[in-house]
Order: sequence, then structure tokens, then C-alpha cells
Amino acid sequence: MRPELFDIPFLDVSVKSYGTMMVLGFLAATLLMRRMSRHAGQHPEWIINAALYSLFAGIVGAKVFYVAHHYDPSQPLGRLIFSGSGFEFLGGVVAAIVFLLIYFRVKKLPGRLYFDILAVGLMVGLGFGRIGCFMNGCCYGKPADVPLAVQFPYASLPYYSQIYPDEQRSRHEPRLDLPSAYFGWLDQEGNWIEASPENKHYAGLKPKAMLTPEQKTAVTEGPYRALPVHPTQIYASLNAFILAGAFYGLWRIIGLKRPGMVLGLVMIAYGVTRFGLEAMRDDNPFEYAWWMLYQGGTISQNLSIYLILTGAILLGVISKMKPCASADPHPGKVAKKR
Repeated sequence: MRPELFDIPFLDVSVKSYGTMMVLGFLAATLLMRRMSRHAGQHPEWIINAALYSLFAGIVGAKVFYVAHHYDPSQPLGRLIFSGSGFEFLGGVVAAIVFLLIYFRVKKLPGRLYFDILAVGLMVGLGFGRIGCFMNGCCYGKPADVPLAVQFPYASLPYYSQIYPDEQRSRHEPRLDLPSAYFGWLDQEGNWIEASPENKHYAGLKPKAMLTPEQKTAVTEGPYRALPVHPTQIYASLNAFILAGAFYGLWRIIGLKRPGMVLGLVMIAYGVTRFGLEAMRDDNPFEYAWWMLYQGGTISQNLSIYLILTGAILLGVISKMKPCASADPHPGKVAKKR
């Protein structure tokens, strides 16, 4: 876990790992989508503009979904809004798709072809983004006894999830029962006030800098060290890269003859894998909203189901269409700019 990569000298500014991986993911996706655009006889500038605008729309959508699903009236709303790691990926996808539907219609661009290219690029970007999640400590997994399990440090997000009950996930007892000496409050003078055993789970966690040497040993090497968890971020990253490679190869075969087919398949494949990955995560609350097909599942699991159904409908519609008569006669050349 390394939420900050390094500090910029003389500026007192730190470079965040999550943001860095997002930028690297966008650049890698851009390179691939430019290559695919040229192969399809489209000007690369068009797909890059669409990707850039949809990125902004996706960031807003991902934040809105996160705030909606994690809002707690007892906590300041600004903490959720301005949290650097608070995003819901599927919320961003929904917002980006809505924007792109409007954008392609206004610009009169071949939407199905562009959605295919963007779907493959999205998987590349997601692969890098999930590495950022791992470095940041968010999107963490359930405790597990597997060879790939990892242990996050004291006061990380996974650690907080293990030492407190989580009613939103129907967990009434903490996974890791810390003594009350680790809980309490800071008074106005900065002194630590220890919580009583009865109300410790209503108190804050003692800052690491204030731990005694014995307490530090207990949380880093001893009985109160974080439980090993599934590295779901790494699972998700590998899944995204595999999907990107597989569907890029498929697009080279059928993408120009059956535009939209790759998008439908990506939606189904990602929906299935995300549903399974979500079952190994331990961060998102269980939901029971009226529109959910899987009552008691997470919001991402339910959105995954809708993603699968939408992909299946899209494949059904495209299968009824006639294949394109011919691909671009000069796929290696870039179309003239309009």
C-alpha cells in the first residue's frame, strides 16, 4: 500500500498513486484506441475527443454514485465529495455511456464502431486503475487464507473495516477485536482520551504516532495485525487486461463487419466477472432497493446483472442486422478529417 508515490521538492505537494495510475491507464488506452481507429479508417482525433469527454463525464458519474451509496447523515457530506478515492466504477460507466450516446448522435459518428473501440480501451484503463486501487488501499477484499492474500497496514481502509462492526454488510461484530486502549478521542489540547470497552466502537482509532512501542508491535507483528485479505484489486486488474487482450483480438476479426458485437460481449463478460469479484470484496454495502434484481447484493452486483442483460439484448439486435457489406477498403489509412 502506497497512496502517495513521492513528494515534489519545494512545493509541498505529493503525487498520488491512484491518480498516477489513472493517467497511465488513460494514456495506454489512448494509444490502443488510436491504433484501432486507424485500422477502422477513422481519424484518431475523433475517438480521443470522445474518450476525453467521456472520462470527465465518468468521473462525475462515479463520484455521484459513490456519494449516493455511502452517504451518512451523521458525517459531513464534503468528506465524501472531496475524498480522492471515493468513486464507483460502474456509476462512471453509466454516466459515460449516456454522454457518448448524445455525443455520437450530435457529431453524426458511427456509434457502434466507436463504442466497440472505447469498450476495449476502457478495459485497458481499468487494468491500470485497479492497480491504483491496490496502492491506495480501497476496493479491498474479504479475509482469506489463500497464497495470494495480502495484509494492509494499521489505520488503512481494510483495517478500519476489520476492527468495527459493519451493519451495512450485516456484520454485527468486528472481525478483529482490538482492546479499548486503541480507541478514543483527542481533546482540544491534543491529549488522547481512551474509550471505555462499552463504547469503543463509537470512538476513533488511535493515531499510529501515539501508539506505545508495545502497541505498535502488536499491530505490525502481533495479534492485532490486519487479517490477510483477497487482493481483489489485483484480481480485477488481471481480469481487465485479459478481457482487453481477448476482445482486441476478436475486434480485429469481426469488428468492422459486425460493429457493436464486441461492445455487447464486453458488457456480458465484464458483468459476469465483476459480479464474481464483488462477492470477494468487503467494502460495498448490501442494498435492498426496489429496482434490484438481487436483493441483498451490492450495488455493483446489481448493475452487473443489468449490464449482462443489456449486452445480451444488444447482441440479439445486432445478430438480426446484416453484416457490413465491406470493411474500409484501406483500413491502414486514416480517413480524411471532416
